Amino acid sequence: MVMEMITLTIDNVKTEVPKNYTVLEAAKTVNIDIPTLCYLKGINEVGACRVCLVEVQGFKSLQTACVLPVQEGMVVRTNTQNLRQTRREVLELALASHNRDCLTCNRNTKCELQNLVEELDIKDVTFENRMTTSIIDDKSEAVVRDKSKCILCGRCVNVCRDVQKVGILDFTNRGIKTEVSTAFNKNLNETPCIYCGQCIVACPVGALTEKEDIDRVWAAIEDPEVHVVVQTAPAVRAALGEEFGLPIGTRVTGKMVAALKRLGFDKVFDTNYAADLTIMEEGHEFLNRLENNGTLPMITSCSPGWVRYCEYNYPDFLENLSTCKSPHQMMGAIVKSYYAEKNNIDPSKIFVVSIMPCTAKKAESNRPELQIHGLKDVDAVLTTRELAKMIKQSRLNFLKLEDENFDIDLGEYSGAGVIFGSTGGVMEAALRTLVDVLGTDVEKLEFTEVRGIEGIKEAEINLGGKDVKVAVAHGTGNASNLLEMIRSGKKEYHFIEIMGCSGGCVTGGGQPHISAQEKMDKDIRVLRAKALYEEDQLKLFRKSHENPLIKKLYEDYLDKPNSHKAHDLLHTHYSSREKYAIKGEVKI
Repeated sequence: MVMEMITLTIDNVKTEVPKNYTVLEAAKTVNIDIPTLCYLKGINEVGACRVCLVEVQGFKSLQTACVLPVQEGMVVRTNTQNLRQTRREVLELALASHNRDCLTCNRNTKCELQNLVEELDIKDVTFENRMTTSIIDDKSEAVVRDKSKCILCGRCVNVCRDVQKVGILDFTNRGIKTEVSTAFNKNLNETPCIYCGQCIVACPVGALTEKEDIDRVWAAIEDPEVHVVVQTAPAVRAALGEEFGLPIGTRVTGKMVAALKRLGFDKVFDTNYAADLTIMEEGHEFLNRLENNGTLPMITSCSPGWVRYCEYNYPDFLENLSTCKSPHQMMGAIVKSYYAEKNNIDPSKIFVVSIMPCTAKKAESNRPELQIHGLKDVDAVLTTRELAKMIKQSRLNFLKLEDENFDIDLGEYSGAGVIFGSTGGVMEAALRTLVDVLGTDVEKLEFTEVRGIEGIKEAEINLGGKDVKVAVAHGTGNASNLLEMIRSGKKEYHFIEIMGCSGGCVTGGGQPHISAQEKMDKDIRVLRAKALYEEDQLKLFRKSHENPLIKKLYEDYLDKPNSHKAHDLLHTHYSSREKYAIKGEVKI
């Protein structure tokens, strides 16, 4: 269908745009970035902050560009003395109630409010200081909230409620007492928060951040009695470079490894190795269910945000979850067993650090189910942003580092392991192995039908003569829609992949901050995923079961997938959770 176009003039430049555009979008076509603060494309388009005001010929008052539809013949001005002054006053009002300790703020130099203040050359705040008392909620294991930095933009509210369908945040009170809070003003750990961190990604300032663990990791590195092993998730290599000025989606695998070795870690391994291991365990678990009338559809359990969402909201589907631990937890278990035995190291002296794109992994590592003989599989989880901070603290010139390789002990991986970081990647990796195991269309390598950023994807694959229906969902809001269709009987599947964040791990809550303006121009889900598929193409082995180190692990230690030993080390269980704790009792 041909889109109807209209013509308008913006700052004396004529442009033709689709009829469904807003003035904000139209301005982009003539290379004008109208400033925004509350706006987040497709998520928060409410015109609340008033920073995007423009003058429109024939309109008596200033208009908010982010919600103003274009009209034929419209004449718009985006840069006048009146607009600049009005925007300054709007920002000064925001600053009057904002904690302005910028130098010690987690978002310093990456704050959208700070950037606008600099652009508009605001030197002083003329309004009376009405800053909220700094009350920091740091009780959760993953997310920290500081109300004194909240600017009431509503981004976190809408992404939590409308995209993720968790809905633990909302506006409370009225007038100057308005604030964003949880139900009954509870701490995050007393709510059904899934720790996905999408609120952090949405927040334009420092009101929401991850709970950092950098100092504890530095202490472990500097302790001569501790053997510190680090592993990196696939999505980290596709985003870390952004923290050092590289374009979105630049793959920096070799430089990342070099930096980690320079930081002082004793061993640098790749979570992709454990992703291959996950496919072996999860793939055979699925075959066992398929052949022996097990609970179907089987649903992946790699994403801890999704697992928590299921425990809180869909406990009737817990039996459908794969019993497999997530890849980084599997890696921790293997490091403290197989690797420890091979190298004669006391497991209690090993400290495993996971570099993850995900904030939910922080809480996951503390689950009591993910301990073996009293030892946690993973001792600390750092986000991509935290790793960047450590590299900067060490004064390494990241961009000039020569590429290095992962330590070979547990560092070899297949292309299938790499694509775990993107939505559809786990499913595709599993299918690559399943078609080989069952001798079905063994020449087929790429399952493009499960790729892409559509919210729910479906495919039908022939496995061993049986047509298997698979589905992929990303973001817990899409997961909810999918599960509701299954509940109602509208849909029926055998195997489902669910990732807690939109786009999968590449846009996890711990990835580098991207401004709302940049998100208007680029789909970071696509750009970062592209980097992973490129690395997949470069690998000698592109199927998990072809990884020679995985073969050796089974030959020397685990015997076979889903063996008794494999279950002891690599599998777990899940439990339903109460949405709100009773009498202050909090479930871990």
